[in-house]
Amino acid sequence: MKIITIIGARPQFIKAAAVSKKIREKNQEIIIHTGQHYDENMSKVFFEELNIPYPDYNLNVGSGDHGAQTGRMLEKIEEILLKENPDCVLVYGDTNSTIAGSLAASKLLIPVSHVEAGLRSFNMNMPEEQNRILTDHISRYLFAPTATAVENLNNEGLKNNVFNVGDVMFDAILHFENIAKNKSSILKELNLKNKEYILATIHRAENTNDINRMKSIVEALNESGEKIVLPLHPRTKKYIKEYNLKFSSNIKIIDPIGYLDMIMLEANSKKIVSDSGGVQKEAFFMDVPCITLRDETEWIETVKNGWNILVGADKQKIKNAILSFAPTNKKLDYFGNGKAADKIIDILEKNI
Repeated sequence: MKIITIIGARPQFIKAAAVSKKIREKNQEIIIHTGQHYDENMSKVFFEELNIPYPDYNLNVGSGDHGAQTGRMLEKIEEILLKENPDCVLVYGDTNSTIAGSLAASKLLIPVSHVEAGLRSFNMNMPEEQNRILTDHISRYLFAPTATAVENLNNEGLKNNVFNVGDVMFDAILHFENIAKNKSSILKELNLKNKEYILATIHRAENTNDINRMKSIVEALNESGEKIVLPLHPRTKKYIKEYNLKFSSNIKIIDPIGYLDMIMLEANSKKIVSDSGGVQKEAFFMDVPCITLRDETEWIETVKNGWNILVGADKQKIKNAILSFAPTNKKLDYFGNGKAADKIIDILEKNI
C-alpha cells in the first residue's frame, strides 16, 4: 500500500511521529510537508527529535490569508498526487494543510483518511471548525479519537467507515515521555523546579487577532503573581508588539520549543494555561490541571471530568482559576490505550 501523508503544522508532526513508524513496517509512505509552519523552532526541530522521516516534498507555502494559502497548497498537492498515484491520502487534524490535502485527493477520487475525525467546537467562526467538518464529509475513512467524536460524526449522518481508534497524541506521549526525561535539559536551562511554575501558551487567532482578548489575557497573567513560563508563538509575538502590550517580570518569555522540551515543561508545571487543543490533552495525559483560554473546546471530556476549565479571555476568571482551580475527580480513560496508530494502519491494510 502506498500512502501519502500530508502535514504542515506542529501538532501534525507529533501525530505523524506515532503513525509513520507503523506505516513503514509493511507499506510505502511519501510525506508532503506543506510548509504551513516553516519557522525552524516550529518545524525542523520536530523532524529531528521525533525521528520523523524527512519530507519527500516540501511545498514551502509559508504564511498568508486562508484562501491564498490553501489555494497554493491545493495546486501543489494535486501535482504530486497525479505524479505519485497513491492508494490513500492521510491527513491530520484541522489546519489549512488538512483541508487542502483532503480536497486535492477527493477531487482525484483518491481515498482520504482523516486522523482525529469528529472533533467539534460547534463554533463555525473558527477556521479549524470549518476545516474539520469539510474534511470529515469528504473522507473515506474517519479515525475518531473518542466516543464523543464518533457521536458527532453519527449526528451528521456519517456512520460508514467510522472507527474509534483512540488518540494518536496519547500514543506519542507514552512513547516520548521517557525519552524527554533523558534528553531534555529545559528545566535546568530555565532554572525551574517541579511544580513551582505555571506553563502558558497562546496562539489561536480568536485570541491573538482581538486586542481586547489579548489585553485581558496578558493582564491576567501579569496580575496573577505566579511564576509563568510562556513559549511565545511567532503570531502572538507579532500581535503583542502591534498592540503595545507588555509582560511583567513574573512571566518568563522563551522562544518556541521542541516537543521533548514541551513535554518536560508540561509534566513539571503545577498548572497549564493555554488555548491549544493539543496542550489541553497533553495536560490531561500527564495529570496537570488545565485552564483553557477559549469559550468552548473540542475536548469536552477533559472538562466533564473536571481536569480542564474554560475561562475564555475573561480576566477575572483567568486569575481565579490560576489561584484556585484544582481537579477533585479521578481521571477517566477517554483516549484509548496508546495503540491508535496500530489500529489505523491495520484498518487501512484490510480495506485498501
